[in-house]
Amino acid sequence: MGEDPLIILLYLGVAVYLGYLYYTDTRRAAAGNPNVQAMPGAVPCGLGALVIATVGALVLLALETGGELALGIADEQSDIAVIFLLAMLAAGIVEEVIFRGYLVVENKGRAAFLASVFVFSAVFALLHPHLWEYTKSEEAAWWAFWEGGFSLSFTTKAIFSTLFLFFGSLWFYASRFGPWNPSRSIIPCMLAHAVSNLGVFIVKAFQGHVSGWL
Repeated sequence: MGEDPLIILLYLGVAVYLGYLYYTDTRRAAAGNPNVQAMPGAVPCGLGALVIATVGALVLLALETGGELALGIADEQSDIAVIFLLAMLAAGIVEEVIFRGYLVVENKGRAAFLASVFVFSAVFALLHPHLWEYTKSEEAAWWAFWEGGFSLSFTTKAIFSTLFLFFGSLWFYASRFGPWNPSRSIIPCMLAHAVSNLGVFIVKAFQGHVSGWL
């Protein structure tokens, strides 16, 4: 995605639209008139599910931050602009809809469910550009993806960050399907993901890896 303001605003627009769909579907479910074509997990949840999901995500963030400091790799973080915070918060909706909403195998038995959780968590982690990097000429248009190339990176920081993305994904799945969320609402996942990303932004800011608005 980079930090192109237009792309970030488009991504934010998608998140706002999805959020609106979830808001209307959840309200209908709460009123006893559920939408038969509702978005996955668009049902109310208890306060406990929200608290557990968020606290768990923050604990993982604290462990990741402490691990980076212990390994001496905190300074290897990528630098971002302030506007990228919008994309990070939007990811709390968009990524949760894709992974915890659609990319999970339900009603096919426990083995199939657990396998999907682990496989799609690995996909979730690997899609984030830590073990790989895509670059292209600054003169190329943002949509000309074929004018770039990929390179691999297996540094300690890249492996460490990817592992914690995997653990984070497992936690988000647990936040939806754990016994503390009997309605299987996706709302705790969205909140925990957004709060975790906000925490990442704050950590980056304190460590000097946030610079400029754009």
